[in-house]
Amino acid sequence: MLRRLAILPLLLCCLHAMAQTTEHPWEFFWQQMVTADDVEADWGEDAYEVLCEMEQEPIDVNSATREDLQRLPFLSDQQIEDIQAYVYQYGGMRSLGELAMIPSIDYNTRSLLTYFIVCGEEQKKMMPTLQNILKYGHHEVLLTGNVPFYERRGDHDGYLGYQYSHSVRYRFSYSNRLKIGVLGSQDAGEPFFANKNNLGYDNYSFYAEAHKMGCLKSLVVGRYRASFGMGLVMNNDFSLGKAAVLSSFANRTYGLRAHTSRSTADYLQGAAATVTVAHGLDVSAFVSYRKIDATLNGDSCISSIVTNGYHRTATEMNKKNNSWETTVGGNVNWRWNGFHVGATATYTAYGADLKPDKSALYRQYYPEGNDFWNVSVDYGFQRARVAFAGETATGGCGAFATINTLTLTPWSNLSVMALYRFYGKEYYAMYSRSFSEGGRVQNETGGYLGLKWQPTNRLQLTAYSDFAYFGAAKYQALHSSKAWDNMLQGQYHAGNLTLTARYRLKWRQYDNSEVTALIGKTTHRGRLTVAFTHHAWAFATSADVVSSQFENSSVGWMASQNVNYSLSWLRLGASVGYFNTDDYESRVYGYERGPLYNYSYRSYDGEGIRYSFFARADIGRSLMLIAQLSTTDYFDRSQISSGYQLIDRSSKTDLQLQVRWKW
Repeated sequence: MLRRLAILPLLLCCLHAMAQTTEHPWEFFWQQMVTADDVEADWGEDAYEVLCEMEQEPIDVNSATREDLQRLPFLSDQQIEDIQAYVYQYGGMRSLGELAMIPSIDYNTRSLLTYFIVCGEEQKKMMPTLQNILKYGHHEVLLTGNVPFYERRGDHDGYLGYQYSHSVRYRFSYSNRLKIGVLGSQDAGEPFFANKNNLGYDNYSFYAEAHKMGCLKSLVVGRYRASFGMGLVMNNDFSLGKAAVLSSFANRTYGLRAHTSRSTADYLQGAAATVTVAHGLDVSAFVSYRKIDATLNGDSCISSIVTNGYHRTATEMNKKNNSWETTVGGNVNWRWNGFHVGATATYTAYGADLKPDKSALYRQYYPEGNDFWNVSVDYGFQRARVAFAGETATGGCGAFATINTLTLTPWSNLSVMALYRFYGKEYYAMYSRSFSEGGRVQNETGGYLGLKWQPTNRLQLTAYSDFAYFGAAKYQALHSSKAWDNMLQGQYHAGNLTLTARYRLKWRQYDNSEVTALIGKTTHRGRLTVAFTHHAWAFATSADVVSSQFENSSVGWMASQNVNYSLSWLRLGASVGYFNTDDYESRVYGYERGPLYNYSYRSYDGEGIRYSFFARADIGRSLMLIAQLSTTDYFDRSQISSGYQLIDRSSKTDLQLQVRWKW
């Protein structure tokens, strides 16, 4: 009890210290668009990785093309058009403060943009020479490591390697037009220069990416990601969640880009290119061959494709690269006077037949066989007050899927979005990812209505309601089921103060414990965040409350504080949060600042305290050092996790170190 009471002075001290920085970190504005489901679906991590990359090479707004601005996932097509119209009408932007003159750019979007665009002198478009590339290009080496101050059960008996994880990145970049890089990484427990990893790291990623080279709009060699249309056929990039799609009023996909993250799932490997063959007409083609991890049946067929990338145990290592996948495809896209139409086609084959275990009803429509093809048509138009977009797809499965959106902007401060999707229960595409409640482009019919209203310059209200129906069995729902998701968020800002309040109500049907009937699970989530900045200080105070009713009721809450201090060369940060939940169903989520490319949005259940200390030093223009020490201390248990991951103590502490050298 004394230990718990000791938390109160610490939190009260943080709450009292309401003096803060010239600017919020951009992560603060980004997390306003992220919900719990987005974190668990991992799309937020993918989008975060893209933004970390783009922060290193900001876009020159005065010479940016529509495709350049489309790389920013929080911008809508209307906002992109308004930015380009402003630049054309006024001969460019002289300062980022002029973003406030564009009515469709709200406060959150404007704050985010300042980290990813710059106002430069408009330059003539010309082919860069090799001499200029070598002279003005930038090199970067980034070393990252994690040191755990604890041992897992697998570290003694089970894991093939040591308990440290680390990675190395090298990147050469020339403005936004050329990027070449290599990444080596391994997770804790994986062997280094041993076993099947005799070349060192468990995972290597190589890539080269070029843009705007004459009629060649994009070229990617090595590992890459591709997304076209609205993702029904080809999207192994990220897809915006319900709150984020409302903020950007868009669900478009992003063409071709290099795969630069540590993730070993969903990437393509080979070559891809987009060429402009006529004004407004682009043609893309891609080819990929890569080794994959798979669980094999007794007849050497693939029962499941393993995507977690772990090779810590002998069993996991035996699955490494034990099959292969080939994918080829293309896209044709034509834009004219606000209209666009496109077509996408893909073909995928595997080293052995897919033969999933279909004894569970929710797997009965999983893809089976060896050869898979899909085609789709996407379409849309945009005017000043109305925009429509959609995609319809089919394939060798014989079923079809469609998604369509309509956005109305009757006034500059009010936008309304309606979305309808129908994904047949027998439809599948090997690289589909789009807007959904169930996490798959399959077995779902739904309607979404969202609203964004800015009644004053200081106040913004956003809301959505989404209903989904699943006609066939889903995981933990053996019969047709329904889901209903609602959110209301208000954000008020005045000077250095930002106040954000969010309430979310979600209802979804699941099997009861006897698996005899469906019952509804209702989850209420509320969050209140107060952020204030002043000179070199920045603070954000958050309170989260969760209530879950299923067969039993559970409640959880969390109070947290983030503090940041910035000088020209030194940045310091600290965060502390106390959480108390009845069980996992009432879990809470907390954000904390971390090293570059490390997504720090975690879930907590039970009772405990999480605290973290962060320091970054920029030594000259070339060297950057980062250290983060973080601890989770549980009050309700003597062991953490289970299996090989079990930690025989009530707390875990990690030290993350990062060194970057640029020249």
